Amino acid sequence: MATARLIKEDQLLRKDRYKRAGLHPKPRSLHEARTVLNRELQNLGSSVDLELRDRIATIHGNAAALDNQSKQLRNKTTQLAKTTKQWGAMADSARGKLKEIGDIQNWAELIEHDLLLIEETLRIVHEEDYDQSSGTATL
Repeated sequence: MATARLIKEDQLLRKDRYKRAGLHPKPRSLHEARTVLNRELQNLGSSVDLELRDRIATIHGNAAALDNQSKQLRNKTTQLAKTTKQWGAMADSARGKLKEIGDIQNWAELIEHDLLLIEETLRIVHEEDYDQSSGTATL
C-alpha cells in the first residue's frame, strides 16, 4: 500500500513539474526530452548552488567570528602575562620583607642573648663585690 501511494505521489509531482515547465508528461521528441533534462539539471544546479552559497556565507561569518575571538584571546593572554609579572614582583617584594623581618628577629634574639650574658656577668660581679665588702669570700 505505502509503495503504491509513494508512486502515485511521485507521478503527481512529475505532472505538476511538467505543467509548470510547459511540457507534456511524456516527451514527444528527443529534442523535447533534452530540453526537459537541461531544465531539470539547471534547477538542480541552482538549488545546490544556493545551498552551497549559504554554507559558504556561514563559513565566512564563522571565520570572522573566530578571528575576533582569537584577537580577544591574544589580548587577554597578554594582560594575564602582565598581571602575572606584577604578582611575581609583589611576591618577591613580600618575600624580601619577610626575610628582613626574620633577619631583624634573629638580630633581636642575638642582642637579647648578649644582654642576658652581660646581666649575668654584672650580677656575678655585683655579688662578688658585695661578698668582698661583707668580708666573706666565695669561690
